Amino acid sequence: MFNNHDIKRNQFMLRGPLARNGYDWWWHSFTAQDAGTGEDKPFFIEYFLINPALGEDKPVFGQLPENKASGKKPSYLMVKAGTWGEDHCQLHRFFSWKEVKVGGRAPYHVKADDCYAGEKKLRGSIDISTEEAKAHPEWMCDAGSMSWKLTIDKQIAFNVGYGASKPLRDMEAFAMYWHAEGMKSAYKGEIILNGRKYIVRPDKCYGYADKNWGRDFTSPWVWLSSNCLYSKKKGEYLQNSVFDIGGGRPKIYFVPLDRRLLGVFYYEGKEYDFNFSKLHLNVKTEFSSEETETQVIWHVRQENKYAAMVTEVVCDKKDMLLVNYEAPDGSKNHNRLWNGGNGRGTIKLYDKVAGELTLVDEIEATHIGCEYGEYC
Repeated sequence: MFNNHDIKRNQFMLRGPLARNGYDWWWHSFTAQDAGTGEDKPFFIEYFLINPALGEDKPVFGQLPENKASGKKPSYLMVKAGTWGEDHCQLHRFFSWKEVKVGGRAPYHVKADDCYAGEKKLRGSIDISTEEAKAHPEWMCDAGSMSWKLTIDKQIAFNVGYGASKPLRDMEAFAMYWHAEGMKSAYKGEIILNGRKYIVRPDKCYGYADKNWGRDFTSPWVWLSSNCLYSKKKGEYLQNSVFDIGGGRPKIYFVPLDRRLLGVFYYEGKEYDFNFSKLHLNVKTEFSSEETETQVIWHVRQENKYAAMVTEVVCDKKDMLLVNYEAPDGSKNHNRLWNGGNGRGTIKLYDKVAGELTLVDEIEATHIGCEYGEYC
């Protein structure tokens, strides 16, 4: 069973070796509506922590030339927020560890000045001028302003397992861990983006919340998820469904595995699990991602002993951004990590009966959160 909520896996993980060589982040994405026009607008908010044991009086940026030359590693809380669409932007606000308060146990909480993240609430603000963004390339962000005040109801989980069952004991085994406490989440509140107001409604937000932590990132990096799903079989939107696919090339004890993805579909209460770590399911996965001049495209086929899922997704580059992170060692290898919230596509879900595939449903998905990138 993957729909197993466990807030212990959502707690702060930067202890032991990861305190000096580790990152931990909580990601949130959702759709809001323009208060004036009612038009949909997708947003993201993230709280990214890195190398707390190396903290100084001010945030330490790994991309500064002098820090690169001396081998000084990054250390800070980065609050990341922004929007997708043709006016896409990512805004970063940094705090030194002396300014940050972090809860050591579940339920997690992170606080710095007016920025706060917890299991049920988010609030904060970022304001970056054009001059600041140009003067500080080490901030890796755009100019703009955004503030938010939100509540979260995390309804369906994707409990990945595999190396995270005892997170404080085996966190050195894998380079990157994943837990989606709110694979389907209902957000409520308001956003102010560059002076314009947006309303976040639980029934129209198509919300998502997860976390990653570890000592390095995966390459390739793949993520696809949505709970805005229209059933061609039923002729209506599914109300209790969500799919989530993620991974790329995991590393265990610094040894990369073959290209692997973790995938699930929660279909109106029935679980379809394509987690490669569950050996008894005999999961097989084929995937590829490609770029054209105008689009990023994903093809994924996953199959286990009992079912299969074929996922085809596309997102227009004009609606996406190249999301920026630096790794705990100060490197920045992901320089073309495409990130979007306006993906669209189809999922064909099959049951396997006596070795033969029977179509359960063909689903049209929109408001798909999506990522793809490889080191370059």
